[in-house]
Amino acid sequence: MGKLWGGRFKKSLDTDAAQFSYSIDVDRQLYTYDIAINAAHALALLEAEIISETEYTLIDRALAKIKYEMDHRLDDMIAGDEDIHSCIERLLINELGDLGKKIHTGKSRNDQVITDTRMAVKDHCQAIIAQLQSLLRSIYDQAEKHSTLIFPGFTHFQTAQPIVLGHHFLAYFEQFQRDVTRFQHCFNSADVCTLGSGALAGNNYGLNRRLVARELGFSNVSANSMDAVSDRDFMLEFLSASSILMTHLSRLSEELVLWSSPLIGFVTIGDEFTTGSSIMPQKKNPDIAELIRGKTGRVLSNFVGLQTTIKALPLTYNRDLQEDKTYFFDSARTVIDSIKCMAKMIPTLQFHADQIAASMEKGYILATDFADYLVKQGVPFRESHEITGQVVLFAESQNRQIESLTLEEFQQFSETIKDDVYQYLTLEAAVDAKNVVGGTARQQVAQQLKQIKETYKWSSNH
Repeated sequence: MGKLWGGRFKKSLDTDAAQFSYSIDVDRQLYTYDIAINAAHALALLEAEIISETEYTLIDRALAKIKYEMDHRLDDMIAGDEDIHSCIERLLINELGDLGKKIHTGKSRNDQVITDTRMAVKDHCQAIIAQLQSLLRSIYDQAEKHSTLIFPGFTHFQTAQPIVLGHHFLAYFEQFQRDVTRFQHCFNSADVCTLGSGALAGNNYGLNRRLVARELGFSNVSANSMDAVSDRDFMLEFLSASSILMTHLSRLSEELVLWSSPLIGFVTIGDEFTTGSSIMPQKKNPDIAELIRGKTGRVLSNFVGLQTTIKALPLTYNRDLQEDKTYFFDSARTVIDSIKCMAKMIPTLQFHADQIAASMEKGYILATDFADYLVKQGVPFRESHEITGQVVLFAESQNRQIESLTLEEFQQFSETIKDDVYQYLTLEAAVDAKNVVGGTARQQVAQQLKQIKETYKWSSNH
């Protein structure tokens, strides 16, 4: 079969230009969708009486045969085709002769490729959401396991206030829940059937677009043919959601890299997700966390790449848009692989309570709670903040923590300080004082865990 567009040309496309412009290496991943689209389109052609019942049956059977063969030997089925659409049409013509040439009636590669892509985006959104459910469960399990373990909270990676480690994990739980919502929204944005829009103006055959949409599992039909073939907003949404998700994974990876360093020693990552050094035998490197962190830039660049491609395109279709699938498939694969690894890595984490406890003997982690104690004694907060700073400076000069100061030493700075101050200057008291919705108090963490388990209908066992 000749090129789909070759009738008005005297010369063939230059060899290098052909190699440069062909997209089969990427869009071959759309073959299942493209076959389904041809089958649904054939049904619309039947209803419009463009083809007969017998012709429809022959086309439908031939497409099923092509799918079976592509499922088992895709490489053999592709023979110098410029894209997956021309490949499948060639195979159909090889199978049916002139009847196969009827399949392109009333459709263009423009509306065909974007319908393929929307179907792929929908499937990948669902796949990512399913992987996120596994990750959420892994994070929940660690939060539940460490629902009472007191842990240093940081701002600026400086010791800030004591928290519960389970509360720290639940912070990531919130982030990944928002990622689920973003991909659900992206699924809805992609759930619009564009087939029947033709090259840009619609089709001349009165094809039943709602019939095609139902056959392909779409809930909606595009309202404007020009927008339909040029719209890539849903792909930008997918790449944006992917970039945000990878940012969350990267932040968690960064903490695991830091915490697992022998210099900090809060956690050991399982051997299954670490590697050694080719020269230093003592090393246990958090390579998988580092790779997830590193791949975040790749996914972000895909989002920026597509947005840059689209920003100056006039309506409607332009060949620049061929690049969209490269960005999409690369990000989808990277995101899914990254979530899988993180979901499996989280259960291997072993936290070291002794190292964690020792870390909280540095950095005056109870200073804010001391300031709050003064406020409860009637001292205005700005004044209590100043007094606390002076107390910390004094303790620092003595190489002591503030909770080790005597009452007489405290009262050098404020006579409002009584001996009940020591009830406030414990890690447990500091944590449990944050007994507000969303706070780190152990009671609040237990309530948050209970609500999550009820929402997701999780049992105690996987």
